[in-house]
Amino acid sequence: MSSSDIFLGETIGTAVLILLGGGVCAAVTLKSSKARNAGWLAITFGWGFAVMTAVYMTASLSGAHLNPAVTVGIAIKDGEWGNVPVYIAGQMLGAMIGAALVWVAYYGQFRAHLTDPETVGETPIEGPGPVLGVFSTGPEIRNTWQNLATEIIGTVVLVLAVLTQGLNDSGKGLGVIGALITAFVVVSIGLSLGGPTGYAINPARDLGPRIVHALLPLPNKGGSDWSYAWIPVAGPLIGGAIAAGIYNIAFA
Repeated sequence: MSSSDIFLGETIGTAVLILLGGGVCAAVTLKSSKARNAGWLAITFGWGFAVMTAVYMTASLSGAHLNPAVTVGIAIKDGEWGNVPVYIAGQMLGAMIGAALVWVAYYGQFRAHLTDPETVGETPIEGPGPVLGVFSTGPEIRNTWQNLATEIIGTVVLVLAVLTQGLNDSGKGLGVIGALITAFVVVSIGLSLGGPTGYAINPARDLGPRIVHALLPLPNKGGSDWSYAWIPVAGPLIGGAIAAGIYNIAFA
């Protein structure tokens, strides 16, 4: 794979991942959306299908890591770090593009939600704003060690699943069957481990859209919760490294 293929594949794939994943969060959250209040099952399956779509779409270009934790895990497994910056750069750019596209697709719903008197009255001056959950994750109970541990545990499951379910011939990404199985793994993680923090399990998935939330001209949007933002970055990276260590000890 060339660097340009990797960058393009990761940008497109992560943009599609966030467009569809953030899109289901917007659909469930925002007023005047036909899917409003569809619930946690809709969100978890929406993210699983988002993973499946993005991986199948771009696996031939870049291996479809779509997640810095996966990239780091594969780099530790193989001992090859040369393309890691290219992967992560594409993932971050794609995540920001995907988040911006969610805003475009739900533009009217964002305005309706954020100009509603009830929503405006609930908007905090500081801390997470009323639509931040469309873009990024946040804990139900703020406890630093627990929130970090939850992200680490969920990412260990994800990355170990990626590493054990069959990489493609290049060894850089998921094979066809692995992509489908991993999509269901993401659903499982969401259902079983997503409750405490919203299961970022992907630094780009959380940080890129959080930056977009901070930049977009959304009325009454509230804060972007930067005090929490390091946890869904550090936790998944640690989890990816641990998963690679487990793989090298137990499966290699």
